[in-house]
Amino acid sequence: MGCLESAGPLLRFFAGTADPRLAKTVFGVRFPSPVGLAAGFDKNAIALAAWEALGFGFAEIGTVTARSQPGNPKPRLFRLPELEGVINRLGFNNEGAEAVAARLRALRQSGGWPRIPVGVNLGKSKVTPLEKAPDDYVESFQRLRPFGDYFVLNVSSPNTPGLRKLQDKASLEELLSAVQAVNTTRLPLLLKIAPDLEWGAIEEILALVEAHELAGLIATNTTIDHSQVPMDKRQQGGLSGQPLKKRALEVLRFITARTTLPVIGVGGIAGAADAKERFDAGAALVQIYTGLIYEGPGMVRCILKSLVREKQ
Repeated sequence: MGCLESAGPLLRFFAGTADPRLAKTVFGVRFPSPVGLAAGFDKNAIALAAWEALGFGFAEIGTVTARSQPGNPKPRLFRLPELEGVINRLGFNNEGAEAVAARLRALRQSGGWPRIPVGVNLGKSKVTPLEKAPDDYVESFQRLRPFGDYFVLNVSSPNTPGLRKLQDKASLEELLSAVQAVNTTRLPLLLKIAPDLEWGAIEEILALVEAHELAGLIATNTTIDHSQVPMDKRQQGGLSGQPLKKRALEVLRFITARTTLPVIGVGGIAGAADAKERFDAGAALVQIYTGLIYEGPGMVRCILKSLVREKQ
């Protein structure tokens, strides 16, 4: 994707303009369409113009950590074509908040900034002890705050040791307090949760999210439940794609039945029918990841065309 950094003007030419009937404002941000790119594809913000050209209504970069890190040893990404799924144990491989901020600053100064909202997904550096996690997230947030239309606290990846413990009530309380304390302009801050939580834990999280005035949630991250994967194909890591679809939808419905906060639905969306199912379940926006791998980039515009037909 590196060659795409210099192709911004050409890609914007091909991007066209989203049908205005698809535009919506969520947590104070105007989205030209409700279909976005999930975090994980563009960890270092090197292809923002490309995502706009493919028709995405927004793109979420990252996960970005305060410290640069190579991620877990390779191989660390495994396709499951027969299931239309992917197992990854990437481990937040990225150049770090300072380098990503420099790239975004240069992009803005060059006049190549995309016309779609940019979300910034933040995670904990692997070298940072769990008890110092709030400081780590705060550092990343402060470096990147000039560039994000919204920010996401990723506490749900299974590929950084101990990270999911930040979803526990006491740890999450501390984290949300720390980041919101420096979020003085109240940029939209969201929380991305795991699909493997018990219902009671999700209710606790919802209470904290509302108490700390977050803008919304993302449901869900990858799952550690590999029961649908044949034994000889199982790998350590997070499972995404069609095997995640049912649980991600269940979690989305559970959340939207209990809060009026906007929820971004992600996990197992592979076409227009899947996207519609998420909107019918109460999602304000949806994101694509694994579906893009198996269905190809044309899937995005197919979803958008279907959404437009429904409005006619």
